[in-house]
Amino acid sequence: MSVRTTRTAVVATTAVALSVALAAPALAAAPAGTGHEATRKAAEAAVTAGVPGVTLTAKDGHGSWSATPGVGNLKTGKPRSADDRYRVGSITKTFVSTVLLQLEAEGRLSLDDTVEKWLPGTVRGNGHDGSRITLRRLLNHTSGIFNYTADEDFGRTYFLKDGFFEHRYDTKKPGELVALAMTHKPDFEPGTSWNYSNTNYVLAGMVIEKATGRSYGAEVRDRIIKPLHLTGTSVPGTRVTVPGPSSRAYSKLAETATGPTYDVTKINPSLAFSAGEMISDSTDLNRFYSALLKGRLLPAKQLSEMKTTVKVDDIPNAGYGLGLIERKLSCGVTVWGHGGGIHGSTSEAVTTADGRHSLAFNFNGDWAGDTDAVIEGEFCGKNEAIERTQTRIIQFMRP
Repeated sequence: MSVRTTRTAVVATTAVALSVALAAPALAAAPAGTGHEATRKAAEAAVTAGVPGVTLTAKDGHGSWSATPGVGNLKTGKPRSADDRYRVGSITKTFVSTVLLQLEAEGRLSLDDTVEKWLPGTVRGNGHDGSRITLRRLLNHTSGIFNYTADEDFGRTYFLKDGFFEHRYDTKKPGELVALAMTHKPDFEPGTSWNYSNTNYVLAGMVIEKATGRSYGAEVRDRIIKPLHLTGTSVPGTRVTVPGPSSRAYSKLAETATGPTYDVTKINPSLAFSAGEMISDSTDLNRFYSALLKGRLLPAKQLSEMKTTVKVDDIPNAGYGLGLIERKLSCGVTVWGHGGGIHGSTSEAVTTADGRHSLAFNFNGDWAGDTDAVIEGEFCGKNEAIERTQTRIIQFMRP
């Protein structure tokens, strides 16, 4: 993971980016349902900045509203659809955390269990010690376990052009991803700091499988996707395509935001596993986060645990819970959710604490566009793209 500061919205290439805004001048909140013009303008500004296309859906007490500026296919000019399915990257983490918390509520495990208890011998080497790391520390990124996607060879192999086109269809097993992390030293002693690590959520998925005897994807499907009727949501495993309706996904596959643009729609998402492989659409994501925050998926105790955040020094006005991020916007509104992405796909899904006002959207490009401006537009009613210094957490890329 690396922290990068930029003006406006330049998203680092091939990133799975979680954008959290720094403090900005206070603005008056726009009452829910009084219009989405600021949201539309922010989405259109992302297209002007270079994003091929945006699909966006907001839902509040007045109903649902969607916008689809730009295009879904650069060759044909086909527009994006409000029903587009897309790779959601690290938004997967909220689904995984929800399943683990459900298992805790059922008495099948405890967040205070150690990784060693469930996955003996897996987190070991170069100073890593699974007997000192609890499941809670995996979920809130205080484990200190090295982030395997920060490995330089992994980055060259899967995030840069030459490696990507040679290896885009490789199948990676979760144990291989964890083993790669173990070749590095920990980032810090368990529980002493915070650092975003995809390895944490690969391990969380492995714990679900050990505790249930089933794939983590099967548990997500039976516990969340089916009960909530999330018809556009799936756990693809090794499937390289995105089910329709969908658009193409584009990347620069370079360390700059310039140069040729490549179609990266097809990829074997096993390189992300339970840290970021899922596919969904905006309507489903709104339904999921709304149900979660309304208490439909977790008992009060577990939802409270999920919403207990860790202060992250590099991100003012935001905290990381258990696969759930709290952020206070410039107008004082607090939203909960997660951001993420994978090659050619940058997504955000946020909802107010009462679950009544939700927003989910996707950029089908990973090198441009201000996701924070879209969120501020929807919940704060700002009428133009926000000009501010931002701190961006690059989640799913080499540093």
